[in-house]
Amino acid sequence: MNTIVVGVDGSEGAQHALEFALAEAKLRHAGVRAVMSWAEPTMVYAGGFVPPLPPDSEYEAGARKVLDEALATANGAKDGVAVERIVRKGQAAQVLCDESKDADLLVVGSRGYGGFHGLLVGSVSQQCASHAPCPVTIVPKA
Repeated sequence: MNTIVVGVDGSEGAQHALEFALAEAKLRHAGVRAVMSWAEPTMVYAGGFVPPLPPDSEYEAGARKVLDEALATANGAKDGVAVERIVRKGQAAQVLCDESKDADLLVVGSRGYGGFHGLLVGSVSQQCASHAPCPVTIVPKA
């Protein structure tokens, strides 16, 4: 079975990417691996003071909720498509590249919730386009 991996982060761009991936999966008779990653915010380590952090399970639960909501919002787009949900700790681009090692296509939005506003293509999209082991589709903002 063919596999299409798609990055989800709760942003509008990621939602467009998810809907594109689901539509493409229908055309290819493929499954979709919807991937949401999480990591502790880097600002936590600024200034040498590390406040108590929530347990990993709380970050993971929040990420799983975002992924579930994105798939629920996709409504009929996922009808007839087998969807595997993946939630992993790590930097988004690395997790997506790792999850796409056996995939036929990796789909990402052109802009997500990354911290570099004003770029035409987000940093995660750019890293995936440069390092993914399979073809990459970057879905533009609608």
